[in-house]
Amino acid sequence: MQNMYLCIDLKTFYASVECVERGLDPFSTNLIVADPSRGKGSICLAVSPKMKMLGVKNRCRVFEIPPNIKYITAMPRMKKYIEYSANIYGIYLKYFSKEDIHVYSIDEAFIDVTNYLKMYNMNAIELAKTIVKNIYDEYKITAAAGIGTNLYLAKIALDITAKHSAGNIGYLNEEKYIKELWKHKPLTDFWQVGKGIEKRLNKMGLYTMQDVASCEQKRLYKEFGINAELLIDHAWGKESCKMEDIKKYTPKNNSISNSQVLFKDYNFEKARLLVKEMVELGSLRLVEKKLATKTVCLYIGYSKNVINATGGTEHTLNYTNSYTELTKAFLKIYDKTTNRKMPIRRIGISFVNVIEEPGVQLNLFVDQEKMEKERKLESAIVGIKNKLGRNSILRGMNLEEDANTIMRNKLIGGHNSG
Repeated sequence: MQNMYLCIDLKTFYASVECVERGLDPFSTNLIVADPSRGKGSICLAVSPKMKMLGVKNRCRVFEIPPNIKYITAMPRMKKYIEYSANIYGIYLKYFSKEDIHVYSIDEAFIDVTNYLKMYNMNAIELAKTIVKNIYDEYKITAAAGIGTNLYLAKIALDITAKHSAGNIGYLNEEKYIKELWKHKPLTDFWQVGKGIEKRLNKMGLYTMQDVASCEQKRLYKEFGINAELLIDHAWGKESCKMEDIKKYTPKNNSISNSQVLFKDYNFEKARLLVKEMVELGSLRLVEKKLATKTVCLYIGYSKNVINATGGTEHTLNYTNSYTELTKAFLKIYDKTTNRKMPIRRIGISFVNVIEEPGVQLNLFVDQEKMEKERKLESAIVGIKNKLGRNSILRGMNLEEDANTIMRNKLIGGHNSG
């Protein structure tokens, strides 16, 4: 039996939800999802299909929208989008087992339909149409679907073929892929080919997937190393990964990361406060999940990229989730590596080599009684926040000028929760 996969995408999802909530048609309404309080430099998280028809792109800045286009601005509401996404996932579960569904993002999912076609007495296109219609009938959200004989082809059928197909549904097998898309440009339309990879391929004289497939493999391995294997397979429309491989996958190293782009330039001292706040939120997350970390990493990006970011600097310590210990480690990196004269615009922190707390070995060089008291205190803080809200209990530093934990606690994924 030939494998068959669907890749379903909820079109211009955030903007479509906002239109539906207002009783408007996304295909005849000019609407953007952006935070007006951030000014004309605010990024549009989504624009309605009608805006796209007028040449406005997703992720553009508000000031980039032509002044002659009149539009509605909708404040981002992440809770509402998550609610819609969960409800639509419920539609998938009416037809398929969760073991055959992989949620790729809030608005996109892969589904292995191989064993369902006979059950429903449908071919893959008929089944895809059924799902797309069900989503629209229930929630008035328009979906597109890619169908492929492997996961890669399903994704490419969605990203390239479905856009030019009736009913927003595309289908590819390896033969059809070679026939119809081998000469397609640009290469960045293909899954996992970014601008950097495209630029390197172009330097090698390769501009299409046919060029990549015809290229001497030795050249590709010399340029891309082990990653050339995936590039070569995709050039031929092949993909060895299956749904069961995704479900079985466990990463060798677990990590937790958090980052933010600041609304304005921060000097060295004020950004140092934000690092401490971010470490606080990160340590509470570790405590809540009963995890501990052995390695921490800090990234600092400067305003207008006037100098290269300082990133990738790691500090190793004994396994811990203590705010006190983690703050010391991060500030040690910060004070040592951060340029004190340049304005700061981006901060990122990572907890690397994360494991479950019960497996942590005690550190003989710290006061264990003191650490246990801190652990109990932080566990109590987590309990209060979970019950009464993330801003129900705060540290004094959270009230200082230019601190932003209170504001960030109101966000989901860096955006207004709604």
